Amino acid sequence: MLKYNICFIKRGQEILLLNREYPSWMGCWNGIGGKLELHETPRESMIREIEEETNIRDYVLHFKGIVTWTSDGSNFGGMYAYVAEVSESFEYQTPIKTVEGILDWKKIDWIMHSQNVGVASNLPETLDLMLNDSHSYDHHCVYLKGKLQEHIPTLIHPHMETDEWLREQYFQKYLLKQGFTR
Repeated sequence: MLKYNICFIKRGQEILLLNREYPSWMGCWNGIGGKLELHETPRESMIREIEEETNIRDYVLHFKGIVTWTSDGSNFGGMYAYVAEVSESFEYQTPIKTVEGILDWKKIDWIMHSQNVGVASNLPETLDLMLNDSHSYDHHCVYLKGKLQEHIPTLIHPHMETDEWLREQYFQKYLLKQGFTR
């Protein structure tokens, strides 16, 4: 159902972020990720994207839910969300220029600062729960004319990552209830 994934690689009190070269969120700091390939599970896709975009292979990957959005009352989209933890002593020199943009470690308190306009607008709210709550959420973000209006976190079952039937049931109810288009 969802076509994309995103991951926040955590090293102590820092997150490896990408300053995106292309839309969406061009020029803003956000997690790394991409598009699921045909027949890939969300986790397989995330592992591939982490390796392709960072070459990092030694981490513990946690499923943290999904980030969904509607834009201007419809236009539904979403992605699977992960946090990958590396040890505090993990050496990874940045900044690094990549095809996707610039990778760099950013302090969590910098990312979460209320006046930081350099990060994806939903990042402070969604990342706070991903880092500080063990549950999985649907982080639904409502945008109007490109501006975040509301973040609605809803608990979801952690098996949403691996259970295709559960995902399909969840999204059918979600889409029918909301009347969104894909």
